[in-house]
Amino acid sequence: MVMSSKQKKASSFNGLRTISDKVSFRILGATAAAAATVLTTAVALAQSSIIEIDGSSTVFPITEAMAEEFVGANPDIDISVGVSGTGGGFEKFCAGETVISNASRPIKDSEKATCEANGIAYEEIPVAIDAITIVINPENDWATEMTVEDLQTIWTEASEGVITNWNQVDSSYPDAPLNLFGPGSDSGTFDYFNEEILGEDAAGEQISSRGDYTASEDDNVLVLGVSRDVNALGYFGLSYYLENQDILKAVGIENPDGEFIVPDKTSETIAQYKPLGRELYIYVNTEATATRSEVNSFVEYYLDNLETIVPEVGYVVLPE
Repeated sequence: MVMSSKQKKASSFNGLRTISDKVSFRILGATAAAAATVLTTAVALAQSSIIEIDGSSTVFPITEAMAEEFVGANPDIDISVGVSGTGGGFEKFCAGETVISNASRPIKDSEKATCEANGIAYEEIPVAIDAITIVINPENDWATEMTVEDLQTIWTEASEGVITNWNQVDSSYPDAPLNLFGPGSDSGTFDYFNEEILGEDAAGEQISSRGDYTASEDDNVLVLGVSRDVNALGYFGLSYYLENQDILKAVGIENPDGEFIVPDKTSETIAQYKPLGRELYIYVNTEATATRSEVNSFVEYYLDNLETIVPEVGYVVLPE
């Protein structure tokens, strides 16, 4: 049965409420030793007075807003929200260092294996819809629309040190340096962009991104870089563009129907913004929700307030 977003939210919500009697539901074939590791991890987590969260810079604005509101109503609870990118976040999460991981892509098989090996059981919860936004400086009046092929030309590994001027992308563009800004390799946005834009080679291997660009896991660094350079181009999550529309310009990207779409925070537009529309997630350590009431309460609060907080920070609520 296909679930609506509300059903999905209810399913995750109810699972968290009753997780104490379902602790092993994701310990896929774990040995007794692995199960013991889960209990050891649970004791360590239960002894912590801080709800530790890390991961995606894209999901950060949602989780930060949720944490601020929750702590405001529960001042005896502390929440730490870090930003080390989706990949960096999963490293900490699967090591038992955090109880919630923000993610702008689904967990990889290799990360699943690490979590399982360490006895970390988890729940994946979709929380919002995002659009990876291609941005330029407001003074750039030549690259207001681009195709997927243009983005491939710019970002593929084969272009490193070769495609260095705008007129190499399109002969109608000026003979000016092409200065690139983007997320680092620990970022889920980096992974998703490469998969959807660069794709695979003839052997079925993922085509790599060029490395000669200004990379940062902090999207604010990318915002500043593009805003200060007329020859810059970058990409990151929709929220950071919407918060900085006065110093950035979004590029219209051609979708499979031949329409150039500039993303905004309406579900209708995001549905047309292909292939760069995507879901955002949080991953929750289910042992922590079973043994720590403050973690369980925060996750319940998070799910209850998605429809209010998500649009406030510039993302799109999951469709009905």
